[in-house]
Amino acid sequence: MKLIDKYFPALPQDAREMFARLDPLYREWNAKINVISRKDIDALEEHHILHSLAIARAVDFPDGARVLDIGTGGGFPGIPLAILFPKVEFVLCDSIGKKIRVAQAVATGVGLSNVTCINSRVETVPGSFNFAVSRAVAPLDELYGWVKGRFSRSLVCLKGGGVEEEAAACVHRHHLAYGQFTFCPVNMWFEEDYFLGKQVVILSAK
Repeated sequence: MKLIDKYFPALPQDAREMFARLDPLYREWNAKINVISRKDIDALEEHHILHSLAIARAVDFPDGARVLDIGTGGGFPGIPLAILFPKVEFVLCDSIGKKIRVAQAVATGVGLSNVTCINSRVETVPGSFNFAVSRAVAPLDELYGWVKGRFSRSLVCLKGGGVEEEAAACVHRHHLAYGQFTFCPVNMWFEEDYFLGKQVVILSAK
């Protein structure tokens, strides 16, 4: 986990050990249930783990917070964030059963006690949350529609290009203020070329 060591050098030993276990676990499960492309599995740390942790550069989840991971797939961004924030509760949901099976297996294999995995559409996940997070799931207006009124602090999304247009569409559809959005380029924290053009988009609750 060279990149994790590079950007998070002060991690406690138990967290470092958890991050180190992610690569073999994902390789094992990806061979059974393909949730990461064969090409991308070799870039797991950079493209999936570190990318997920960009959210932690933009938002500091307080102890005791509840975070909903929308369309987590195999566990991103929820699992890396749960390792980094052991005193925060993460609820990972996905409507595709085989994907959430991988997320649950990895969370169990790593030893995470602050993660719950639910095979469900996000609209039917019970409870309320302080934050909602997502990674490459849907346009911002759809994401917000799914969790509107369900988060008290912010919706935090990992996005590629064209986010200003997405934000404008979200403002128009849901009658929001454009000033509720904050855009954070990922390459302000991580220097690898992969992160050029990628952003963390934060939509603050009213």
